Amino acid sequence: MKHLWVVCICLCCVLPVVQASIVPNQKNTQYPVPASLLDGGWVEEQDNITILHVSGTNYEMGYQHGYLLREQVQENVRAFLHYATEYVTSAELMNYWNMSQPYIPSQYIDEIQGIADGANISFDDIAESIMAVEYADHGCYGIAAWGPATPDGKLYHARSFDLPSTIQDPVSGKYAHENTVLIIRNPDNGSASLSPAIAGSFHTGGGMNSQGVSLGIQICWSKDQTFEGNPYHFRVQAVLDSATTAAEAIQILNTNRTHGFNFIVSQANPAEGFALEQTANLTYVGTYNGSVESNHPFWAIEHVVRRTNVFLEPTIAATQRKPYNPAGLIAFFKLLFFQKSNPYFAVYQLYQSVSKQIDITWGNLTLNNTMDVLQNGYRAEDFPLLRLIERLGKGTGMAEAWNQWVACPATGDMVVSFANHDQMAFKTKPHYFNLYALLSESPP
Repeated sequence: MKHLWVVCICLCCVLPVVQASIVPNQKNTQYPVPASLLDGGWVEEQDNITILHVSGTNYEMGYQHGYLLREQVQENVRAFLHYATEYVTSAELMNYWNMSQPYIPSQYIDEIQGIADGANISFDDIAESIMAVEYADHGCYGIAAWGPATPDGKLYHARSFDLPSTIQDPVSGKYAHENTVLIIRNPDNGSASLSPAIAGSFHTGGGMNSQGVSLGIQICWSKDQTFEGNPYHFRVQAVLDSATTAAEAIQILNTNRTHGFNFIVSQANPAEGFALEQTANLTYVGTYNGSVESNHPFWAIEHVVRRTNVFLEPTIAATQRKPYNPAGLIAFFKLLFFQKSNPYFAVYQLYQSVSKQIDITWGNLTLNNTMDVLQNGYRAEDFPLLRLIERLGKGTGMAEAWNQWVACPATGDMVVSFANHDQMAFKTKPHYFNLYALLSESPP
């Protein structure tokens, strides 16, 4: 199998689809809209942010999503399929999809069929788009801070979702990061959740649920990978839908693993955060005082866990890069001459920049201050080399933040910034929401 850059999302993201129990539609077909399918689903605008409310069965939530954001979903599917042609053929994407399909829970099969039907999109196009996300260049960042690292002892969970800023719909000309949306999800048989996302996705790699569990994902390229497992999109959604503790979330994420990923997983009560590193066959779970946190050149921060796109556990790191140290001269020259396959020097620069902001703000990591940590860390005022790498790396996903958010799962508060046409999320104004306030709203 040709090795490509495997996404996250940070992917980082997006657009999970499977063959449904119903035979999928191969061509666009206009469906009548039963009123019952749209009950509990609506779209609103707050502070110029699009908020999508979905509720009910998985198929109903999918249909509401696809129908209410039809144009945006169609644009994003076209954008990802167009972007994927640089890396992989349509036949290869469908082959990977067929390998993964047996591991995907049936309720998500139903939900994706709903998105396809609601958005009037070919099932095959959506199936290929989800696998395209598995092959996008990107980088993300995740943080959890609690106890003495915060002034009130509460846990604050932060994530930056980074994908290439060049993913563009060839028909409308709109970039996928312009179709961002905040999703309030209230399933019949699961927990409510809040996720900054893009149209057509479940979660874009993380969020928080009403049980006080939060998570975010970072891609970690690895030679130890397989498509014979449950794609990360569905595992992340299963955490938001059903996990009541961080331990339950980690168990879900570690079941039927596929590629290399870092996760930050946290719970509100008792407040605690964990780093989960995984490949197809290896896994590590630890918190701030785990020995790997201080493996040179990395360093531990008390009651804070954070990850970018590099593994810290040495055995797992060996499946990704050699030598271990991503900050040395060898790593720099590998970035200089083999940027696509050796981004680790650049990734470590971002690790340093954000970590420095955490060190400065430690003890006062509130909702607002943690957002400042993310945004200032990505602006990298004290890291001119990182700023240069960011400018030269346009279109690689390096520090190209589509959204950045900080959540306090104990209260349901979230502050989030979204990218716009001209600026990435670390340069735009934050917006404030509350999971429980949004859940209490009624359709117009």
